[in-house]
Amino acid sequence: MYSGKIIVAPMVRVCTLPFRLLAIDYGADLVYTEETIDFKMLRSIKKDNEILGTVDFVDKSDGSVFFRTCAKEKEKVIFQMGTCDPQRALKVGKMVEPYVAGLDINMGCPKEFSLKGGMGAALLTQPEKVKAILTTLVQGLSIPVTCKIRLLKDPDSTLELCRMIEKCGVAAIAVHGRTKEERPNNRNHNDVIKKLAESLNVPVIANGGSKEITCYEDIEKFRKETGAASVMLARAAMWNCSILRKQGFMPLEIVVETYLRYCVDYDNQFTYSKYTVQNMLRELQDTPRGKAFLETQTLPEICQLWGLKDYFDEKLKQQNDLRKLKNVRCESNNKMYMPPSADYVSIGEKTENGQKIFEMPVQFIRGNFNNADLPKMLLNTYIFRNSLTGPTYTCAVHDKFFGATVEVDGIKYSSVLREKSRRYSEQAAAMVCLHVLKAVDKTYGFIPTKGARKYQHVIDELKSTRSRGEKRDSSGDNDSEVKTASEADKKQKLKVIESDESEAFEKETSALTVTS
Repeated sequence: MYSGKIIVAPMVRVCTLPFRLLAIDYGADLVYTEETIDFKMLRSIKKDNEILGTVDFVDKSDGSVFFRTCAKEKEKVIFQMGTCDPQRALKVGKMVEPYVAGLDINMGCPKEFSLKGGMGAALLTQPEKVKAILTTLVQGLSIPVTCKIRLLKDPDSTLELCRMIEKCGVAAIAVHGRTKEERPNNRNHNDVIKKLAESLNVPVIANGGSKEITCYEDIEKFRKETGAASVMLARAAMWNCSILRKQGFMPLEIVVETYLRYCVDYDNQFTYSKYTVQNMLRELQDTPRGKAFLETQTLPEICQLWGLKDYFDEKLKQQNDLRKLKNVRCESNNKMYMPPSADYVSIGEKTENGQKIFEMPVQFIRGNFNNADLPKMLLNTYIFRNSLTGPTYTCAVHDKFFGATVEVDGIKYSSVLREKSRRYSEQAAAMVCLHVLKAVDKTYGFIPTKGARKYQHVIDELKSTRSRGEKRDSSGDNDSEVKTASEADKKQKLKVIESDESEAFEKETSALTVTS
């Protein structure tokens, strides 16, 4: 299973279901999930998502879907876990066992969070704990168990550790060819990986060579240089996943578009979608469309930039029609996009200590509002016009997430979903109050307001320029002077766009200053 393979490494915020499926499409033999901490998994709820055809693991503390998988990747997805306890690890392994092809323990992450928790690279100097975790998993699970490590400073010590790991019965060992102190700008120690591969019987997966892997052929070159059984790619795959294709690279435009289609199909978390596309664009973030992309705050906005707005709208309609047919309400907090209206979410009512409380699963997405129609502003106006008491906001913190409640005329209103800031949680509570009181239209806060986004003129200008270019090409005029004039025209238009952006920014800054 782990020999002769091209594998996509676990990458935080990148290796969600859409990216994993994209990698499989382009030729990946195995795909790792991003690392999930055992505690997070143990406090989750498993849900079968009838709308998407997926299995979701939902965090009870904030309602977010943090691990989503489907049948298409069942034989190729490896679940990576962060842990420092054998029994917790086994409990998590049992939870994911029916849905994945294998389980991997992260023993190489050098980040402070992992090290302080006794996980990741902290395990490299705790061989007895490593032995206990891996032995417990190998004996308790029916799926293959692997681990991903970094090098110790002494190659002989690394080999000694790997031999102990091998005796635990693991199916493979992935080796990142740097120590926990080294970073991507340091060279990958291919010679040490080769020594390990030659000395061990278990398959060794070579990792850390993205700087030297610039095309598909380089993957095999890296494998031969390290003597490894398989190769694991991280940044090289993240930058352009089509590097996995035997036939060669696809245009980045197509790669991004295909990825976004998967994001729409599987309701991917907006922040993760944006982060992944941003890493694909790299230097292209300085282009007009790149600048417009950086301003996006919802998935539909990103889709619009890549000509997928119709695709998004149609898929959303299909999903919502299916929700109505199956009578499924929206309950997850996934920061991707909201349902089309309040008709698709549940309004709950309960009484605590004699006080009535209304709850809805809504979230505040800044891109869905203009500055003049924010929930708290509208609620203040509604209360004043109707001579009500309030609003009084209270806020509680749940595992670093915020949940606010607003009291109006003796009744409390709250969103059951959590936000990452107190300010946003208060806006969400105000939105609940507005909907329960029917003070706003049912689509309020769900559908982005027209004109809420900046840089729309960039998109329009690009479309216009492209359209004019296509007309010139179809005219058959190949005169070199015309071509030169055309190029000069494009450069001039880009200058106009940049000037427009600067002017818009100055106007907005001025307006904010006056408001303050």
